[in-house]
This record gives sequence, C-alpha cells and structure tokens, in this order.
Amino acid sequence: MNQPESMNRTAASCYLCPRRCGADRSGGERGVCGVPSEFTVSRIALHPWEEPPISGTRGSGTVFFAGCNLRCVFCQNRTISREGVGSVISEEDLIRRMLILQDEGAHNINLVTPTHYTAALAELLEKIKPRLHIPVVWNSGGYESVEALRRLEGLVDVYLPDFKYMSPELAAAYSAAPDYPAVATEAVREMYRQTGPVALDGDGLARKGVMIRHLVLPGCRKDSIAVLRHLASILPVTDVRVSVMRQYTPDFAMDCPHKNLHRRLTEFEYDSVLTVADELGIVGYRQGKNAAQRAYTPDFGKL
Repeated sequence: MNQPESMNRTAASCYLCPRRCGADRSGGERGVCGVPSEFTVSRIALHPWEEPPISGTRGSGTVFFAGCNLRCVFCQNRTISREGVGSVISEEDLIRRMLILQDEGAHNINLVTPTHYTAALAELLEKIKPRLHIPVVWNSGGYESVEALRRLEGLVDVYLPDFKYMSPELAAAYSAAPDYPAVATEAVREMYRQTGPVALDGDGLARKGVMIRHLVLPGCRKDSIAVLRHLASILPVTDVRVSVMRQYTPDFAMDCPHKNLHRRLTEFEYDSVLTVADELGIVGYRQGKNAAQRAYTPDFGKL
C-alpha cells in the first residue's frame, strides 16, 4: 500500500496528528506529543473502570501509551500524557503482551491515547488481528486526522473517542487546540463511517461501533449542552453511544489559571446536561457522584 508521507512511519518528519509539528521523532525530537517514535508504554493490564460494554465483568485489556497530542490543563493522567512516564517496548513484545491479555480473559484490546503511534499500530494490528478473537478498541482524545484514521479501517472494531468542546475558545484555553471542535467533528464522522452502528453481543459487550465520551467541566455546562446538540446533528443518536461523564476532579488542575476548574462539578450542572441528553434521545451512559475520585487514576509505570 502506498502511504502519504504523514502515514509513513519511516518518514523523518511526523505529521500523524492534526498538530502536524514535523518533528523527527525517530531522530530524537519529541514534538508536541513528547515521546519518540518507538512505542513508549505506561501500563498494560486488565482495567475495570471503562464503560460497561468495554470493561464487562473481566476487564478491558488496556495498553496505556505515554505522550499525548493535547495539552489538557486538567488531565488526570498527566504523569504519562505530559511527563511521558513509561518504558520503550518492541513491537514483538507488545504483541506478546496483548495476546497475554487475551489469554487472561480481557474482553477487548484497548489502545489508550494511541494517536501519535497510528502508523506503527496499523502495522502491528495487521499482524496480530488474525490471532485475536476479541475486538480492538481505539481509545483517544478525539483530536485525530481523517487521513490517519483511514489507515485503521478494518483493524479497529470499536472507536472510543472524547468529544471535549464545541467552543474553540475553551479548546484553546484548556487543551491548546482551538481547532479541536472542527477536527473532532470530522474524526467521529470518519469513525462512524468505518464501523457503522454500535453492535453489542449477548452479554452487552461492544463488538463494533462508536462510543463517544464527554466530560462535563465545572462552569462549562452550556458548552457541554452544545456538544450534545452537535453530536445529535451529525450522527444518528441511536447508532452510537455517548458517555456523559461527571468524573472531573480538580486535583490535577489546581495549578492552572482557570478558577472554575479549581472546584468540583455541581449536581445542577451535571443534571442539566443529562436533561438535554434525554431530550435529544441520546443513548449512553451516566456516572454517579462517586466517580469523581483521584483514586480511579491507575498506577502508571508498571508494565
């Protein structure tokens, strides 16, 4: 297959994500994502705290990659997304560990924050896919190029992206990505084109489809409502699933200048967003108040 330069893993300059920073990651430059071209992994383990169709009863087989192309000031995984905590692992060893997860009973192979490794992961998935009898989940921040996503067609079964903002101003202030709303819109459209409607098996586990996450932020309920209205306008709401999350905790944002992020979400803020979700006929998942705990952040750096 002929690949454009941005998808060629051997190209000197990296244009995998919408940042298109052009870093020579194979030559030691780190670029916006902050990690080299070699797989840098922070955690490989069964994980029980995803949405029910992903975690099931035995857990999701998660592979947490270090680095991220977003700069979210409230990120609860900042030790890996910003600080790059993790270990370099070969393709062969990563395949071996994924197969171990499958043998341990994982309901899926869940690639977390994988965007900056898209080209290399596409090659890896082409090799491992015939040996997997469980779905592959692409668990991302939603800030992805359509060009890169097309390389994953037929290799990813379930897309699990965020859709963080509708306001370019909020996207710029909180994630240093003013084009996030436009980019994420085209990304989720492409994901849906590839997978079609959500399909669950007899145990309620996701086999294919798109499941979108949106984290409601304190002081931003109007933007959350705008996100839901937008999603309902671009995708068939009964064909996808939307997880409206209330797990925001200020523990990781106390050093940012945005005072609204220094507090927890109120009942009114979350409930008002849920009311709109119900009015729109959105099918998906909700969280209880106890979801907003720092304790749910995994212990990273242990492979």
